[in-house]
Amino acid sequence: MSAPLTLRPYQEAALTDLWGWFTNQSGNPLVILPTGAGKSLVIAEWSKLVFETDPTACILVLTHVRELVAQNAAELVGLWPEAPWGIYSAGLGRRDIGAQLLFASIQSIHKKAYNLPRRVDMVLIDEAHMIPRNADTMYGKFLADLMTINPALKIIGLTATPFRLDSGRLDKGEDAMFDGIAHETNVRGLIDDGFLCPPISFRQAAQIDTSGVGTRGGEFISSQLEEAALDQSVINRIADRIVEQGADRRGWLVFGCTIKHCEALCDALTERGFAGAGVYGHTDQRERDRIIADFKAERLRFLVSQGVLTTGFNARHVDLIALARPTKSTGLYIQMIGRGTRLSPETGKANCLILDFGGNIARHGPFDDPAIPDKKSKGEGPAPYKTCPECECVCGTMTAFCPACGFEFPPPDRRVTTRPEQTSVLAVETDWIEVEGVSFRRHEKEGSPPSLRVTYKAGLTVHREWICFEHSGYARTKAESWWMRRGPTPVPKSVGEALARQHQLAVPSHIRVKPSGRFHEITAFRFDPGRLAA
Repeated sequence: MSAPLTLRPYQEAALTDLWGWFTNQSGNPLVILPTGAGKSLVIAEWSKLVFETDPTACILVLTHVRELVAQNAAELVGLWPEAPWGIYSAGLGRRDIGAQLLFASIQSIHKKAYNLPRRVDMVLIDEAHMIPRNADTMYGKFLADLMTINPALKIIGLTATPFRLDSGRLDKGEDAMFDGIAHETNVRGLIDDGFLCPPISFRQAAQIDTSGVGTRGGEFISSQLEEAALDQSVINRIADRIVEQGADRRGWLVFGCTIKHCEALCDALTERGFAGAGVYGHTDQRERDRIIADFKAERLRFLVSQGVLTTGFNARHVDLIALARPTKSTGLYIQMIGRGTRLSPETGKANCLILDFGGNIARHGPFDDPAIPDKKSKGEGPAPYKTCPECECVCGTMTAFCPACGFEFPPPDRRVTTRPEQTSVLAVETDWIEVEGVSFRRHEKEGSPPSLRVTYKAGLTVHREWICFEHSGYARTKAESWWMRRGPTPVPKSVGEALARQHQLAVPSHIRVKPSGRFHEITAFRFDPGRLAA
């Protein structure tokens, strides 16, 4: 029997959308879930659904760090103790190569495709953004071998950041492994709904000067960046600021440029009377485990790392992240901040303070709406900001109350200016808009199937969205998800059927929108129980 479990709405939506993908189309899909959204639980529940449908299936759950291998396996066991699972990871000391549901690290299994006693039917890749585009790699060769063995192999990618630094979107380009997005959960929605902890940012005068640092392979040249970062006056100012702002915070995570720079930051913080340690790629595994255990037990106030702790690291009490590492990688930027967005009710964590000493927020945009390669054309320059006069927290221009201290802002005077080091870590904030009425009508567009146009009336303004019941692929999957949140099954197959059943739909009491070109995109809905369409 399965352990009792209540999935969050977005997790249910991810499973529904993924099932809809394989029902309605072919190809390999992506599932985009923010850091802390519970990818391990989605992997476990999806695997269980597949086995309930086909008990003979063979599933491989693949990732690049042993911590995620263990985490994904543990989530499955908690959900489904009797599952036919096993682990193949040298770092975990297990090689259960014959398991029907196998959790494996790519480093351990990449040469073993032809040694697997079962033909793999499905591969789930956690942290799919780590797959290089170059096919001549561990991932590329291993997956190619699996597809030679089983040409019908299905591959699902799960990630919070569906893009690479060097080649953009994982689902774009001639040699893209993934064919589209089956589901995407927006990080801002999880913050608004209380499933993730909000990051807040403060203006930082101390900045690592990258003006003379070159670029190679799309990233700052490490040796030149190290030289700029090791300026002792900057190190002292960064350490002073961390100590000043972190005095009342319980767990600091500091990301440095290189090992030498991390060691200098660690020494500076230790000299100021705080206990901590560095964690690097060469750190002995047992020593690394001991250090992380001490940090999670709060025997250490801080950890310093170059990149080891950007994925597969979960310490819920982290409430301060210092970005002492300028980076041109949007994915790395998101992963670093994501280490602090997990909830920690037991510690009373209300937010996570982001101290950006590398100009990363201005370079990449807000954490909840970053300027990924496909989105750079949306606008130029950093987002506008305003600074709380009470505590200097940097907020979006539309924020009514400071998220750090509660200060109530006066009405904006529209004379806000920006500087790169003074931008907000979250996008310009908007309030919930009350919905006064909702109407539905058929929408025709030449050359395309009809869609359902939904109009939301809010005072003198209207906002619209189009639901594509008669389309195929992702559009149909999204229509199914839209209907199932509002009405009873079965999902209508046509716009006409949807219009005939509109009285069955729950309608939102409030919506949240954001600018999108010349129009506004509806990004979130709030429902009052029992409110149906008229």
